[in-house]
Amino acid sequence: MTEKEMTALATSVGADAGQSSQSIHTDSISQTEEENKGFDDFSYDFRREWILANDTSYLKTVTMDELYDTTFDVSLPIIDGVLYPGTYLFAGPSKVGKSFLMAQLAYHVSTGTELWGNAVRKGTVLYLALEDDYARLQRRLYRMFGTNSAPNLHLATEARVLGNGFDEQIKAFIRNHPDTRLIIIDVLQRVRDVGGKDYSYASDYEIVAKLKAMTDGTGVTLLIVHHTRKQQADDIFDMISGTNGLMGAADGAFIISKERRTGNGATIDVVGRDQPDQKFYLNRNVETLVWELEKAENELWVEPSDPLLDSVASFLSAGRSSWVGSPTELATLLCVDMKPNVLTLRLNINAGRLLKEYGIRYKSSRCHDGRKVSLSLAEPSPA
Repeated sequence: MTEKEMTALATSVGADAGQSSQSIHTDSISQTEEENKGFDDFSYDFRREWILANDTSYLKTVTMDELYDTTFDVSLPIIDGVLYPGTYLFAGPSKVGKSFLMAQLAYHVSTGTELWGNAVRKGTVLYLALEDDYARLQRRLYRMFGTNSAPNLHLATEARVLGNGFDEQIKAFIRNHPDTRLIIIDVLQRVRDVGGKDYSYASDYEIVAKLKAMTDGTGVTLLIVHHTRKQQADDIFDMISGTNGLMGAADGAFIISKERRTGNGATIDVVGRDQPDQKFYLNRNVETLVWELEKAENELWVEPSDPLLDSVASFLSAGRSSWVGSPTELATLLCVDMKPNVLTLRLNINAGRLLKEYGIRYKSSRCHDGRKVSLSLAEPSPA
């Protein structure tokens, strides 16, 4: 067995550390080879991995060639153009309407109904309304949505704190509800161990990193409600209460603010690793208290079309829903002047775009007679 076959992809440093191995596919060893491995081979692999894991001088690395030779699982947005998989802070001043918006997001995701004209991917939602009671939640949801209930919207007003059972509660919920798409913690302070470390950049970073680790690799979006400071700042995201460690560990943040506390208008500023900076202008319906969109600033940037991906889409939609073959065969069928290894590399890198923009799932693997690639039309998301 070669060193390349034994090397696993490393997780990145910082906020991305701890990424689940479920989200990557290394294809140096084919499924057939794995199935034919004997007990001695597995025993050797186990011993070697154990030795390396306990060797403090060992650093897992991946070469650029191995990186390009890997396809990664792709998670689609929870709400197109608004909310993506990951861990996000949602901050704002007290009594500005954060919890009403959290209830709105929870309801729309659990029912799969459009939000502000954007498609929503339906799934189970856990809303931890830790500053409310069930009577208040009942009144709020009835005023917002009437009798149109959502059976897969789960509500809780109590939970343990992080490091004392909260981790287990969340992991058990996801385990028992594998279609979970969104978990809302309202608010951060209620799950933070008040007897822990003094607040500092390190402790703020650690608290969000621990929360993030609970859902990394699951495709679940974690939305953490928090407060802002009263002091103004040149950068609105510097108004998040606490240190920059909170933002440093999160995948992004939303800041809701109002010019007049008594007014019905509000703005939401958005920044994130996997989405463009945006600003939403909202107005609160005085009857239902639902937040309605007036306009959005910073239109989403659209990547220029890629002739190769267009060719793949045309090929797959021409009377077939799937295809499996070698890169050489695919290059011939697509009529592209491209070496098979270059074709594979480009498709590996653009696997996410193929799924998001064209609805095509792409996989690449090695077997005893060479590399195989597969293309298949993804099933449409439930409405």
